[in-house]
Amino acid sequence: MSGPVPPRPNGAARKARPARADEIVAHVNRLLEGATVSEVYRECVLSDRTRRYDLGLSKVQASVEILHTLLGIELKIGRRRLLCPDLATARFLRVFARIGVETIAIPYDITRILRAADELESAWHRAVLLAEHASAGRSERLKSLVRKLLADGMRASIQKLGAGPKKPAFLQSTRQRHPGSGRDV
Repeated sequence: MSGPVPPRPNGAARKARPARADEIVAHVNRLLEGATVSEVYRECVLSDRTRRYDLGLSKVQASVEILHTLLGIELKIGRRRLLCPDLATARFLRVFARIGVETIAIPYDITRILRAADELESAWHRAVLLAEHASAGRSERLKSLVRKLLADGMRASIQKLGAGPKKPAFLQSTRQRHPGSGRDV
């Protein structure tokens, strides 16, 4: 295979790289330092009022892409297409479809979906890039196993957090006042 490692200039020692896929995933999770998809999901999504959304994924890992059609924006998961009200929602759902989570919570307030989608995509891409960097120069089989283990860990932690209630809870006891008049609406 490979011969002895030549000495490095200035006596620099060669850093030991993780040898197994689970070690690489643990190394990636340490590098993320809490900026994982599950942490973003907990902080940005579950901290507010949400509703449950079922992606209806099959057990087979499928490709996920966003389509811009004449009817609007669709999220294509394998052969199945989901109509999305806007691009932010499609981006939000795409992160979870890539991970393979079937049921998730989605912010009830549509103005919060864009921020959550941005942060979730950033966390997802950061994890994937770190995994690629940590497994650089390794076999394709190991790289594939690292991606699978990384997604499995994300899926398990998101499922542990839960998908929230099917419908959001509304406070019935609050009154809304007409601005300026002080009278009830």
